[in-house]
Amino acid sequence: MKTPIAALAAAVLLAGCATTTSPTGRTQYVGAVTAAQLNQMGEQAFAETKTQMRASPDAKQQAYVRCIVTDIVRELPANWQQLNWESVVFVDDNPNAFALPGGKVGVHTGILKVAQNQDQLAAVIAHEIGHVYANHHDERITRQMGAQGLLGVAGAALGSRYGEGAQQSANQLGGAALQTTFLLPGTRVQETEADVVGQDLMAKAGFDPRAAVGLWQNMIAASGGNRPPQWLSTHPNPENRISELQTRAARLVPTYEQAQAAGKRPRCG
Repeated sequence: MKTPIAALAAAVLLAGCATTTSPTGRTQYVGAVTAAQLNQMGEQAFAETKTQMRASPDAKQQAYVRCIVTDIVRELPANWQQLNWESVVFVDDNPNAFALPGGKVGVHTGILKVAQNQDQLAAVIAHEIGHVYANHHDERITRQMGAQGLLGVAGAALGSRYGEGAQQSANQLGGAALQTTFLLPGTRVQETEADVVGQDLMAKAGFDPRAAVGLWQNMIAASGGNRPPQWLSTHPNPENRISELQTRAARLVPTYEQAQAAGKRPRCG
């Protein structure tokens, strides 16, 4: 079996870039790796993460996150639902979360202190699943390879989950899988798109889309009014983000109410 680096090398040599359309209708340039390679590397990266980070021993926390992931995934197209979805709560005070190709979701215990209810946590998780659903990882890899070439792939792919500080985070996690893909910082366009996709998914799943506003307000408050948390570092002005979330939430309330009327009433915690 090829290593992730070998798979990437083969992809660069044998596959050309292609264009596709994101869930919001945006044209994307992808194709540096195949979907199968992308999912395989996501699974390998998640497996490596599990060997380097401690899973929370709190069964209620694990069930809480798993419940939200399950409800959100039900709103994805059938082929996306068929992935081997898995979630793990990791013991880490950093208020972060992430999702990887292949259906892998990681949540830090620190975010559970910021997301004060299931709807706010759903906003976090749906945002991260939105990155995966919108093919942002494929897009990032394709962009990075085009910019730096094959020789720079391993080092360039050490980016952060959500912005700066990533190289250190990836080095701490270690492993070839994380060093060859995925943890690149999202662009502002991708962060905004993940907000759009995530807020839509949570509303369709029966989570209140207005909770996304409170979640981001909590994130700003958690920074103590100083440097914004990592989650906000690749997005435009946080106040603009909140304004955008408020505007979308108002439009999505009917979707949320329809989901609730149809019996989609999450009871995760």
